[in-house]
Amino acid sequence: MVIDRINFLKDAINRANYEYYVEDNPTISDFEYDKMFAELKQLESENPLFISPDSPTQRVGSVSEKFFPYKHKYRLYSLDNTYEYEDLEDWYKKIVKEYGPQELVCELKIDGLAMALTYEKGIFVRGVTRGDGITGEDITNNLKTVKAIPLKLFEPVDIEVRGEVYMPKESFEKLNEENLKNGEKLFANPRNAAAGSIRQLDSKITAKRDLSMFCYTAILTGNVENPPKNHYDSLMYLKKLGFKVNPNIRLCKNAKEAVEYCKEWDEKRFSLDYATDGVVIKVNSFAVQQELGFTSRAPKWATAFKFPPEEVTTKLIGIEESVGKTGAITPVAILEPVQLGGSTVSRASLHNFDEVGRLDVRIGDRVYIKKAAEIIPKVVKVIDDEEHYKLPEYQPPVKCPSCGSELHIHEEEVNLYCDNPDCPAKRCAKIEYWVSKDAMDIDKIGPSIIEQLYNKGFAKTPVDLYKLSMQDFMQLDLVKEKSAFNMYNSIQESKHRPLSRFLTAFTIRNVGKETAGVLAQEFSTLENIQSASVEELSKVEGVGEIIAQDIYDFFRKPETVQMLEELKSLGVEPALPVQNISDKLKGKTFVLTGTLQSMTRDEASEKIKLLGGKTSSSVSKNTSYVIAGESAGSKLDKAQKLGVIILTENDFLSMIG
Repeated sequence: MVIDRINFLKDAINRANYEYYVEDNPTISDFEYDKMFAELKQLESENPLFISPDSPTQRVGSVSEKFFPYKHKYRLYSLDNTYEYEDLEDWYKKIVKEYGPQELVCELKIDGLAMALTYEKGIFVRGVTRGDGITGEDITNNLKTVKAIPLKLFEPVDIEVRGEVYMPKESFEKLNEENLKNGEKLFANPRNAAAGSIRQLDSKITAKRDLSMFCYTAILTGNVENPPKNHYDSLMYLKKLGFKVNPNIRLCKNAKEAVEYCKEWDEKRFSLDYATDGVVIKVNSFAVQQELGFTSRAPKWATAFKFPPEEVTTKLIGIEESVGKTGAITPVAILEPVQLGGSTVSRASLHNFDEVGRLDVRIGDRVYIKKAAEIIPKVVKVIDDEEHYKLPEYQPPVKCPSCGSELHIHEEEVNLYCDNPDCPAKRCAKIEYWVSKDAMDIDKIGPSIIEQLYNKGFAKTPVDLYKLSMQDFMQLDLVKEKSAFNMYNSIQESKHRPLSRFLTAFTIRNVGKETAGVLAQEFSTLENIQSASVEELSKVEGVGEIIAQDIYDFFRKPETVQMLEELKSLGVEPALPVQNISDKLKGKTFVLTGTLQSMTRDEASEKIKLLGGKTSSSVSKNTSYVIAGESAGSKLDKAQKLGVIILTENDFLSMIG
């Protein structure tokens, strides 16, 4: 059904947004993300009744909790993307039809982190991350360490400047070399290195990293004599003020010249000392920009042409069969190392064994691999030559590569599974997931530590982590007293995580982070979820009968009962739910939309819960009130159609006293 596909795409894109913007650890390529986003937009345009407020098409992103939040004075919008020259030309034709021929400014799209810099009378006073485009993080002190950002301008103007902070490729390689020598984390690509550097809580660490910034937009907030009247002139003005502007910008007369620029830099981009994954094309005239305006998420006067993913050939020398936490066996291509998108690649995804069969991948083949924005490489094609047919066909495994158990295909799935609960690889993967950021968030315990703990018999299950002593850690290779202390403390600190994290860590079938959050909000305690019937569980919004049955079955397995008893005896229990300070809002369900001035929406949600009320992400006939802040979206429209009571922020503040 269409609605099922829409829900799948929404979940996948929201997850990708979290990984990219909050965790700085993307697991899908920009190309895959953009394809999913384009498909979602198309499905929603064809089925407008299925558009919901939680759709990624209705918003921009997320905000980290590491720094103080700061609301942008001027929203930072996203950009619509295209991979086809014809789409770029069509975008231009629509503008010409209404406004006549327009000059365009072409700029390389820097693969960095967007920032907003505020200057008062020429002095740098604030630097804020893009965040969700409405609220970002104040990282002023860290940005002051970036030498490309002037602390004082050549003119005493009031201005907000947007740009991308990035790490040069050469500096990225040096940083990874140093980290390798010191046994520290290696960064996957320059963007991740820049993200990890600019968001250090200690700005002294940021100062040691070689970061730079290209500026691409100016918003004059004070009076300026003869202000720029077009985008190109504003870039020249930024240079005059002392900002670093990319030297490869070009003023083009029409779309044909813009296409030529894109083709030129598709070839030349790898010679640059910074990562670029496309070209941003903007209408030059500010007057026409103002007339064109914005959609809910992007300017109509700008678009981004994304370079096609680079493809290279190499030899496939093996297929590794990896075992995940659920027992799913995933094939991974082992390759002769090859340079791709500025980094050395020796492994690539094959997705699943159906895909291996479809591609007819054989060990010894020459294969094409590609990746976009230097993220996850994957095998896309086999070179179909005589040598290919001389090689033996690859046969999927019939037994688990870790424990030797027979593999099975679960109903309505394509993956092969190891169903042995004592499979070593499966057990290690479960512990890895337990300590992950989405689950119990236990820092310092990585895959190599977990493997050693398992092999030495110290930790066979997540429960065993809470039985470990500092001395146990000190028996591991390369672990000294300080590291042992940090790992032991991280485990102790995790004993009373919120209920939603426990539910995520349990790896209940079909229960991810979002569903875990909904269950925690609805039932408050673990005991309530354990005792809930299938019917009670299925009534929870977003759960349904199938997931309800999975949850019900999980908590009645003997091994689950034993695990929960052991955890409790070790002092590991979800934190007690926050007690209501009154029942003033009991029985009332609220939906929040738009931006509030006096608090964040999360803070408003907490206040509602403390007063006995509930919050929901979508408007329905069961909604009691919709709280509408600035720039309220489709939730407000739906509330008006359903006759739901709409509250302003002041109304809400009066209601809660």
